[in-house]
Amino acid sequence: MGVAVYSDEFKREAVKQVVEGGHPVAEVASRLVVSSKSIYTWLRDGHGRSRSSKTTETMDGLRDAVVRLKNKLKRTRKSEIFCEKRPEYFAKASE
Repeated sequence: MGVAVYSDEFKREAVKQVVEGGHPVAEVASRLVVSSKSIYTWLRDGHGRSRSSKTTETMDGLRDAVVRLKNKLKRTRKSEIFCEKRPEYFAKASE
């Protein structure tokens, strides 16, 4: 038995029936004569989404914001640690 190769358009249409049409995966798989596992894989891989969609752009913007905030938090924590240790530093320096 060989491995079936489906076009991206076929995959998108199958995912569209599940996501937008609200049909159960098992029903779509049966109707299209593919395995449910294949449809779940296509869902996970994002075949139902357009790569240039507004959602993708929004997610990219959110990821960038999270990275910036994590870096800022890291800098703030370093500053807090320095400020906590500073009295000890200056006490040792004056001796």
